Amino acid sequence: METRWLEAFIAVAEELHFGRAAARLRLAQSPLSQTIRRLEKELGTKLFDRSTRSVALTPAGHAFLPYARRVFEELELGRQAARATDGVVYGAVSIGFSGALNHLMLPPLTRAVHQRFPDVTLSLNGGVMTHDGVERLERGGLDIAFVGLPIDPSPVRTRLIGREPLGAALPVDHPLAGEAAIDLADLADDGFITTPVAAGSALERLAMQACVAAGFRPRVVQEITDPYMILTLVSTGVGVALMPSEVAGIMPSAAVFVPLRGEPTYMEHGLAWLEENPSPVVHAVLDVAEEVLPTPPT
Repeated sequence: METRWLEAFIAVAEELHFGRAAARLRLAQSPLSQTIRRLEKELGTKLFDRSTRSVALTPAGHAFLPYARRVFEELELGRQAARATDGVVYGAVSIGFSGALNHLMLPPLTRAVHQRFPDVTLSLNGGVMTHDGVERLERGGLDIAFVGLPIDPSPVRTRLIGREPLGAALPVDHPLAGEAAIDLADLADDGFITTPVAAGSALERLAMQACVAAGFRPRVVQEITDPYMILTLVSTGVGVALMPSEVAGIMPSAAVFVPLRGEPTYMEHGLAWLEENPSPVVHAVLDVAEEVLPTPPT
């Protein structure tokens, strides 16, 4: 079995169209069809159901696809390892983050990686809540994720990179918007905007804990995944929100950030990755992160 046979199979499996797969591989369609037939003969089973109008994977094709992809992933890891012995770091690293919550931490990391390793490509995936980020790390869909700590028990490893107290994001015309600090209990009658419970957001969990500790359960009027949109909705007067203090510098013009009095509730930010990920480039990026995003003193 030749690797080009696997490459042809993956292309057809992803395109489900021989013409598009041939164009992707820069081949004529006839040689591509012959290659697929050779592979099927080698395996002793059909990988595709073909008709004049459609192409679909057979159950055998579905079963074979992840193993074919793994061959190319292992080859890429081998290339990375070989070049790493010459001091060359190259490859791709996918990073998950949540915009408003990571706007101070992501740029220093990406700039440092680009300067240190110009041959490394960073794939940045926004809107990734903590639970989603951990799941995608476990499945191999991400290499590194910014998460809220602590996370549930998992093979994913984490490191603390930031610690910010929660405060209140209020519309500019809110009665308490001009105060230097407020008690969280003062917002007991307000409607709250939060990230969805189902998203597994560390921010949502902490906000609920803080409100309960202040003696009330918040009345949620809107749930939205994007923290930037939470701030936008606050500015329109839809409700109030609890957010880490780092967002104070990016508040919309019609909203304000007001610190909370009393015992602070901290949001702890972390980096997460799968320790067993063998990619040298991922561990090179993590080494850079340890320099530019050190663990703060407790």
